[in-house]
Amino acid sequence: MARERILKRLYSENKCTTLLTITLLVLAALPAYADSKNGFDLSGSLIPATEILHGGPPRDGIPAIDKPHFVSAAAADFLGDDDRVLGIERNGIAKAYPIAILNWHEIVNDRFGDERIVVSFCPLCGTGVAFSVASGTFGVSGLLYNSDVLLYDRQSLSLWSQLLSRAVSGPHKGSRLKKVVLSHTNWRDWRSRHPSSVVLSTDTGSPRDYQRDPYAGYVNDAGIFFPVSHRDPRYHPKERVIGVEIAGHFKAYPFSELARSNGIVHDTLNKKMLIIRFDATSQSGRIFYAEGNEKNSKKRDQKGEELPTITAFWFAWYAFHPETKVYTYAAKPGP
Repeated sequence: MARERILKRLYSENKCTTLLTITLLVLAALPAYADSKNGFDLSGSLIPATEILHGGPPRDGIPAIDKPHFVSAAAADFLGDDDRVLGIERNGIAKAYPIAILNWHEIVNDRFGDERIVVSFCPLCGTGVAFSVASGTFGVSGLLYNSDVLLYDRQSLSLWSQLLSRAVSGPHKGSRLKKVVLSHTNWRDWRSRHPSSVVLSTDTGSPRDYQRDPYAGYVNDAGIFFPVSHRDPRYHPKERVIGVEIAGHFKAYPFSELARSNGIVHDTLNKKMLIIRFDATSQSGRIFYAEGNEKNSKKRDQKGEELPTITAFWFAWYAFHPETKVYTYAAKPGP
């Protein structure tokens, strides 16, 4: 609850610098062991240990949901049409995870049939990412890198970067997690596409007021609370972008650029033809491979497999991928 207290004080004073100041004071009071933080061994980490920061809470101070309960769409009366959700459809099962709940828990250890799925959300970066894992469960480490949550697996105590989808320390260092397709959208849109979807219940076993946003005001403020490796002023730090990777090539599609299009964008990344579909009403987007290729563009309008993407704040995507390409809208010339 340390982050909760800090945020409460921040917004009562209405100064974004307050949290950073308090955080630095907290960090100054903590033991400065570069190779161990929150009980995690950081020796030989793939990222600078000095850039792994305490987020405030101790390990598991933000409790992951290990036994999620779900209700039907009709029974989800705590959700409004415009409320944000992470939606996953997999193995014939559709589930929605309200951001209002994830703000307080950040990780849900779930199953889709026999498949283990870890759903993660970082309120500071606005990023929802889901992973398919072979075994085990994950928790919230209480540590951050580039302002983004570091997950940990409870079996080996390895730390995993959400946005890198990779273990950065511990026995699994260097291993990667498999991202799965996830929709970051509003409840109206997800429900219309998946009317039989179930919804993560507020019956989490933790006493939280899910009607209250502990990060109220953060999304619209230009301030960020923790240092990041790279900054770029082209967009508001909290501009939402759709980020995609293809074989080590990265590209960001800012919502403000997509909003100028007709909702369908054709693009190419690493010689792969893509179709980007953006819905301004739900403030969400999806990316598909096009059936065609650079030598056969006749099928460019036929969408194929959907790619796993990450909706993120611009500052977060750029901090991790400063080499990223960026889509900018170019109006077609008139007749």
